[in-house]
Amino acid sequence: MFAHPKENIALPVPEFLQMNNLACESVGGKVLFATDDWFAPAEHLLKKTEPEFKVGLFTEFGKWMDGWETRRKRIPGHDWCIIQLGVPGIIHGFEADTRFFTGNYAPRISVQAACLKPEEITLQPREDKIGTAASDEEFKAADKLKSEKWSHLLKMTELKPGYAESSHSYFQVNSKERWTHLRLNIYPDGGIARFKVYGIGQRDWTSCGPNDFEDLLSMVNGGVCLGFSDAHYGHPRNLIGNGRACDMGDGWETARRLDRPPILKADSKGILQVPGFEWAVLKLGHPGLVTHIEIDTNHFKGNSPNSCKIDACALKPTEQEEVKGHGNFEQGYNWKPLLPVTQIHPHKRHFMESTSLALHQVISHVKITIAPDGGVSRIRLWGFPRPLP
Repeated sequence: MFAHPKENIALPVPEFLQMNNLACESVGGKVLFATDDWFAPAEHLLKKTEPEFKVGLFTEFGKWMDGWETRRKRIPGHDWCIIQLGVPGIIHGFEADTRFFTGNYAPRISVQAACLKPEEITLQPREDKIGTAASDEEFKAADKLKSEKWSHLLKMTELKPGYAESSHSYFQVNSKERWTHLRLNIYPDGGIARFKVYGIGQRDWTSCGPNDFEDLLSMVNGGVCLGFSDAHYGHPRNLIGNGRACDMGDGWETARRLDRPPILKADSKGILQVPGFEWAVLKLGHPGLVTHIEIDTNHFKGNSPNSCKIDACALKPTEQEEVKGHGNFEQGYNWKPLLPVTQIHPHKRHFMESTSLALHQVISHVKITIAPDGGVSRIRLWGFPRPLP
């Protein structure tokens, strides 16, 4: 459980929600097969946007729904789909969101998983599938994957209807294996608005040489958010997402701090003199020597921070588990300045080279601090993978 950033109240949600959604369409997640897409296609499961409900909107097949919804089954069996993760990795939890599916939600689900090589996938790309069921040819192609025998990460369990108080179901996963594909089973039919797969990307670093220049913080390379002070408008895990942000919602944005002085003042370098700040702690995908930093405030035109600084430390896995028990991000982390306080500007990519950095040692974790508040879309830590000393 993690605490509400402002009120220190434990929220009834699991800690894995801080991690990356490995199946989201924005990171390359895809639906490869679905038994039925009559009312709404399975691709909706992986949307990055929140589900919406459009009153009075119907298609020729029935009520338009923002999720995956199959027809009422009148033959033996149950419905299922195959999802290819956009970022293969270790899965820590699932979220099934049934919002707006009240009398038509899927009553039960289970999840199976496999780690497949690209050449094992022979399914053809899906087109617009609304109002259809899988053809005999599609079933035959899917059968070659033998997905019914994949490992169970979640046994059959019940979901709840999509009312505000019951729509979110969370499921912890204890597997430590790397997975590339999932089979989502619904029993026997019905609808789910969104399906999220939280975890940490896992890359094969053995193929990466010591002189390969990498973004060590990217989610694709295994970067992950561990904690933050505030995420009112956007979660800091977005900082390590793929590509540049598509809009202002695809970044980390905090609320306006209420401890801002009535009249703001700045020093000779343009740095605002304010008492408060916001922070996020992230773990690199691989320890390394950072030589270049990119801070991108793309789309944040009237709400970017005034300044940013980055501190860093080097923790071995056993040390990380030990400091995790302290319940804060100061004790045991031994932060050292990596990027000194630097003024940043709206809607701009900022590049800092090695000469601007204050630390030239191998690191594993970073603490990003912005002042006084605002939004940042991406942060890249470019450098060379190195073992911890």
